[in-house]
Order: sequence, then structure tokens, then C-alpha cells
Amino acid sequence: MPAILELSDVCKHYGEGAKRAEVLSGINLSVEEGEFVAILGFSGAGKTTLISMLAGLTEPDRGGIIFRNREISGPSPERGVVFQSYSLMPWLSVGGNVDLAVNAVHRTKSRVERLALRNHYINMVGLAHAVDRRPAELSGGMRQRVAVARALAMQPEILLMDEPLSALDALTRSKLQDEFALISEAEKKTIILITNDVDEAILLADRVIPLTPGPAATLGPEFSVGIERPRDRAALNGDDRFITLRREITEYLMDVGAGRNASGDHDVALPNVVPISRGKSQKLPAAYANAAASPTEAGYVEFSQVSKVYPTPKGPLTVVDGFDFKMNKGEFVTLIGHSGCGKSTVLSMVAGLNPISSGGVVLDNSEVVGAGPDRAVVFQAPSLMPWLTARENVALGVDRVYPNASAAERRDVVEYYLNRVGLGDSMHRQASELSNGMKQRVGIARAFALSPKLLLLDEPFGMLDSITRWELQDVLMDVWAKTQVTAICVTHDVDEAILLADRVVMMSNGPNARIGNVMDVDLPRPRSRKALLAHKDYYAYREELLGFLEAYEGGANPDQETLDRIRNKRTQRTSSGQMPHSAA
Repeated sequence: MPAILELSDVCKHYGEGAKRAEVLSGINLSVEEGEFVAILGFSGAGKTTLISMLAGLTEPDRGGIIFRNREISGPSPERGVVFQSYSLMPWLSVGGNVDLAVNAVHRTKSRVERLALRNHYINMVGLAHAVDRRPAELSGGMRQRVAVARALAMQPEILLMDEPLSALDALTRSKLQDEFALISEAEKKTIILITNDVDEAILLADRVIPLTPGPAATLGPEFSVGIERPRDRAALNGDDRFITLRREITEYLMDVGAGRNASGDHDVALPNVVPISRGKSQKLPAAYANAAASPTEAGYVEFSQVSKVYPTPKGPLTVVDGFDFKMNKGEFVTLIGHSGCGKSTVLSMVAGLNPISSGGVVLDNSEVVGAGPDRAVVFQAPSLMPWLTARENVALGVDRVYPNASAAERRDVVEYYLNRVGLGDSMHRQASELSNGMKQRVGIARAFALSPKLLLLDEPFGMLDSITRWELQDVLMDVWAKTQVTAICVTHDVDEAILLADRVVMMSNGPNARIGNVMDVDLPRPRSRKALLAHKDYYAYREELLGFLEAYEGGANPDQETLDRIRNKRTQRTSSGQMPHSAA
């Protein structure tokens, strides 16, 4: 088929002199009419700059962009754009926002024709019921649907999408991915999708092309997706073609990204100092302690029928209902489930940041009452002091928790963990100068530096692009392997849940969320993403988690027979042949 779009040696820079930054260099690409191309890239590699040039919003410094045998010289309705941010007019309804595009582009059509066009695309994205609602009344996913309808209503010859789903939760993202696939088939449009999600790229595209890390990023090798359409997400997990392609793309991205955040190899020895306990944790009553049948190693953390109830105008709302679970010392557990299932609520209760309504949590034979340094928390946003350096941010906690250590010992603790997370050469930079990924490295270093009894991670990489997330997962695994701290991580990422955990706790839907299933992860440690992708049992574990999430999708409440069938399918597929852990 003929090429609808061609890029020849396209280059782009910003700034001049000492501040000159080469963003893109030598971009060559030919896109056929009706083709769906996904471009995968790192944060800061110039993905948005590339889309802006294709849209005619930015001009290249060198090279040319040819669309239908004409050089692009500015924006045009023949190239529709969907950005990550929705850019909707807040005072207009859904219909009004789409009307803006329709009326601007299709001026020669009658009012009836324009209204029919608007309604057709609003129906296509499933918003007919919300046509009169304003953006403030819509969820994030619904707002992005409006942006897609607006772009499609222009009836462009090519659709350009710049990470349109990256700000959405996993469930909403998967639903919109399926809608994009249907729209692609129905409209037969040429589509270029910028994304940082390998699974999304393979699910939707005919070709996947990585963008190398910046500066001076360029396109890497092309990966053809030779999987027939329609593509079913669950079925792909058992398709050898998908598994092979996913591994090849992921390994390429990890290889070209290796070392972009590297620090020096210098290191320090960790001094032998012990943190003090400043928390409100209290010793258990003697009767309870005497009756405890298991040693501390085997019952290091114990959740005993933990529930959380919030008062509402309509009466009490039980968010978490009877969370009952025991952890061994040194165990790493991940919590997974749909939005609103109480994962973060469980974490905040054991952290002492949210009062427990009923039941209790015991850590190392002491009941948890209030927050304390024996439980370190890493949130999505690391909450650093922007005017302090990375080193000073970590030192704030270390100085309080190690008051009996010498200044040199406290310095060594700080620098040991900053080196471990790859910030040895950046520890003296202010937090305001660090990338989001580097800030999260500081947050991880700060948590480990407190030598906590329990490490709590609340979607610690949720705000990062996929590739940075992979890097930090490996950083976390490396540091954890050296400390063996007991840890709980809340995540919505299936791959992250398996990579990190000894056991994965799957939560049922809220309200009244409970433990739906517990899966033992019998995969060798130390782990890395590369190693897991090559392990023959990895996709069986992945299939169980995806099956569990699918069973609970849309607020469903699957019966025990369904859950057992999902568990047994994984058991039969794994080489170990061991039965999974039953729900607590």
C-alpha cells in the first residue's frame, strides 16, 4: 500500500548555546495508509515533540515530514490529535465540546448533517447517555472519550494519539484500549499511537517501534505484530507469539535504557548501628503473648479481622471487612485489586495513619497504635523537601532514628542507600532539580535508611512511565535482597505484583472488601524483569491474576467455583504442580 506519511532525517532541538538540547535526531519513518503504528519511548525522549511535529504544531530543524505528497507546514483537520490532557471547555457539555470541532471543520455541511456526525462519534465512544453533561461531571476515562470523539468527528485522514490513556487507572485504561481497537477496525484509519505501555502497543498496533532514550533520540528497530485481529487480552497471555514479542520488545527497551540513570560505582560500608523506636506501638498483654503458638519469625505481622468503617449521610460504609492475614519475617507481599477495593486503606491502617475500626494489627509482638519509624512508607509521590538536596532529604529521617550514632555513621547510612538506588553522583542535587524517577529513588532510599521492621509501599511507581518503573522495580528488588525487610506493596500492576512478591493477596471489590485469593509465587530469587520474562511459569501466574481481576470486573462478585477454576488452571500450567495457597 502507498505511504500516507513519511519522515526523512527529522531533527529537533530546543535552546541555544550551553542550554541547547538535542531532542530528536535522524527520525526516519514511513507509514502506510490504514496502518496502526505504536511508538514506545522513555520519558523525556521527545515523544510529544514528535507528535507535535506530525500535527504541524512544531517545525523540525532539519529534514522533512511529507503527508500525502505535501510537506506539513502547519496544523490541519486532516490530522486529528488526541493528547494526554483532555483540553475540554469546562463550560460546554459533551455535545458542545464535540460540536466545536465539527462546526469548525465541516462548515459546508448542513446543521442536520453536523448534528448526525456529532452524535455518531459520541455514540461510538459510548457517551450517548452523557451528551448533556459537562466535563466536571465526568470521570477521567469519560473525558478522554470526549477527546477521542472530538478528534474522530473531524474525520481526519490520520489520527495521532499522544499517550491518551497514561493518566487513567488500569481498569479504565484496558476498557479504552478495547474501544480503540474497535474504533480502529470500524474506521479503518491510519493511526500513530505514542505510548509507554508494551502490552498496549502489542494489543493495538500492526508495528511497534521503540524510541531510544534522549538526548538526540531516534527510532530503534521495528517489531511486526503478526497476531490476527481481533486480539483478546486474556487469550494473548497464552499465545506464544505474544509472549515472544513482549519479551523481545521489553528486553530491547531495558538494554538501550541501561545506564541512563547510572551513578558511579563508589560505595560505602553500612555501619553497625541500630535505630530507636519512637512509635506508639505497645507490648501485647501477657496473656496474649503467652497464648501465641507460633514464634515471631512465623507470625511477624498479623492482621486479625481488620475492618474500616466510614460514617456517611446514608449510614456506616464498610470499606474493608475482616482482613485476616499472617506474614513471616522477611516476606514480601503484594496487594492487588480493582480501584476502590481497600488496598490503600489496609496499608494506611497498618502504617498507623488511619485508625482501625475493628480488629487489630500486630508487628513483632507489639500492637500497632499510631504511626512510628518501625514502619516506613513509600507513597506514589515521595513528598521531598524541594529546597533540600537528595542527601539532606534522606538525612532528615536518619538523624531522628539514629540519635546515638555518630555523625560519620549517620552519613554512611544515608550515602549507602543513595548509592544503592543509583544516586551516588546526584545526592547533592536539590530535589527540585530531579526527575520524577530520581525523586522516587530518594523516597526508596529514605525508607530503607530507617531500617524499618515493616516497609510499606503504596503504588510507589504508579506515576512513572513503564520503562522508568521497570528500572526502579529492579532497584527495589536489589536493595530488598540485601536487607530482607518485611514488606507490603499495594499495586494495580499484575507484572509488578508477581515480580516483587512471595505471595500476592487479591482483594475482592469494595465496599465490604475482603481477601478473595492468596497466590504463592514459586519463582526463583533474586528476580529481575528479564529473568521472569524468560521463565516458563511466569505467564501462568500472570494468567491467574488477570483471570481474578477479570472475574471481579465491573463490580462483579464471582462464586467460589469460579475462583477455584482460575487457581486450578494456573496450577495445571506451572511446572511445580503445587496447589496455590487458599484464601485466608
